[in-house]
Amino acid sequence: MKKLFILDEIKENPLINTYLKQADDVMSAMGYTEHGLRHANLTANIAKNILEYWMCEPKEIELAGIAAYLHDIGNCISRTNHSQIGALLAFNLLNELKIEPLNITQIIGAIGNHEETEFGEPISLISASVILADKTDVHRSRLPNPDKANFDIHDRVNYSTLNSFLRVNKKEKIITLELTIDTSIGSIMEYFEIFLERMKICRRAANFMGANFKLEINQNKIL
Repeated sequence: MKKLFILDEIKENPLINTYLKQADDVMSAMGYTEHGLRHANLTANIAKNILEYWMCEPKEIELAGIAAYLHDIGNCISRTNHSQIGALLAFNLLNELKIEPLNITQIIGAIGNHEETEFGEPISLISASVILADKTDVHRSRLPNPDKANFDIHDRVNYSTLNSFLRVNKKEKIITLELTIDTSIGSIMEYFEIFLERMKICRRAANFMGANFKLEINQNKIL
């Protein structure tokens, strides 16, 4: 019988977690920040919270959590086109777990559209929540073993971010990313230099949900 898996069962699946750990190893070898279980768990929690605050149905909330947990699984093969690769990997994994086909399509659609390249676009509330959760994960904890002598701009921006919080206000239809940045480590200009495209797709995701996207850095309204 086909069924809707709950996120906790997905998180306990050893094959899925092996893929995610390998994805993190690939990204680490390429010099990227953390893209493993920490990022997967945090993104899943934020995606679920977004749709909970948006008062969506429990099933939709759970699918968002699953999609967010799996969204970077394609990195275990290649960073290039990892969204589409990840969608195909997720299809095979979820199909073997006998998840309902319609639920699978919603999950893999969100995975395949989460990146801020020409291929990424919010296509559903699930997809929008995954985009927002993923693109707003900027924090110094993404550098588990920071070596400041070898920092590039991505390392500096993440390490300089002391706090990151995504605030969802359904009543006013506003979704705000609130950041606290230590500007002695990384500048606000550097943040925009590398994350401008992320902020653009966050705006499109918020707009898809019928909301405006706002950005506050050090309690100053930027967007």
